[in-house]
Amino acid sequence: MTDLISENIQQRPGLVVDGAMATELEKLGVNTDNDLWSATALIENPEAILAVHKSFFQAGADVAITNTYQANVKKFMKMGLSKKASQDLIIKAVQIADQARDEYYGTLSEDERKKRAKHPLIAGSVGPYGAYLADGSEYRGDYQLTEKEFMDFHQTRMELLDQAGVDLFAFETQPSFAESKALVNLLKRDFPKQTAWLSFSIKDPETLCDGTPLQDAVKYFNVFDQVAAIGVNCTTLENIDQAVKNIRAVTDKPIVVYPNNGDIYDPVTKTWTKNPQDDDFAELTPKWITSGADLIGGCCRTTPADIKEIASFINK
Repeated sequence: MTDLISENIQQRPGLVVDGAMATELEKLGVNTDNDLWSATALIENPEAILAVHKSFFQAGADVAITNTYQANVKKFMKMGLSKKASQDLIIKAVQIADQARDEYYGTLSEDERKKRAKHPLIAGSVGPYGAYLADGSEYRGDYQLTEKEFMDFHQTRMELLDQAGVDLFAFETQPSFAESKALVNLLKRDFPKQTAWLSFSIKDPETLCDGTPLQDAVKYFNVFDQVAAIGVNCTTLENIDQAVKNIRAVTDKPIVVYPNNGDIYDPVTKTWTKNPQDDDFAELTPKWITSGADLIGGCCRTTPADIKEIASFINK
């Protein structure tokens, strides 16, 4: 088991994570207003996914997150695809990210390559069960399954991501302490040579969406060697600094943060309301690094321009 995150941040102030896949796909004409969300492009327009990954690498990202957050075999089969075709889509998502990494880094000069991460990473996105429900549950955490049910739900996707060769898993937008425990137990049981970052969905800088104190959750997962980083994502820019300080107070693990841009999402109408705040990544990235963040990127509604602002500080 190799901790590629720690290897990468030994010689740099941090790692740059990519930004919003769905936002960029929409600009390329992909309709994400459905239960599959950005995973629709795996069926309809895989070339658009490749273009988005490359745009984030070009902006300075060191880590590409696969387009599998809301992709799973069960959902694809409900759409009428065969089991094999559904499985192949998960593998294809990793292959597209790999292709984007290879094609982009193949164009860099030796001097340009030295400015970037030693090991650019592909993180296999494992979204929560709430994303499968497609009703905004990942921001509430109000669903209840047994540990076995959680593990059974996530197992196939993780097997396919691992088979396809991801560098690590991204357990992301996790609102439920119980589901997070099931994911890490599954990681330990079935994927002993893999690592993952665990990124929570929070209601405020102190609390997971299901009501669990953030510091209690971090303390619990701090003892798992396979959890390579802990953090939060898809919360507002304003929540990040205090959340990082709270996490840093109880762990020495690398901290991963990738907030949304503050726009407000309505899961019923699947529309966004513009964020009235003026804070941007250029101003906030140095502050987050000082507070203890190690991996910084963007979630919903963030663009290559936002990632470029992060990279301009980390890569300078």
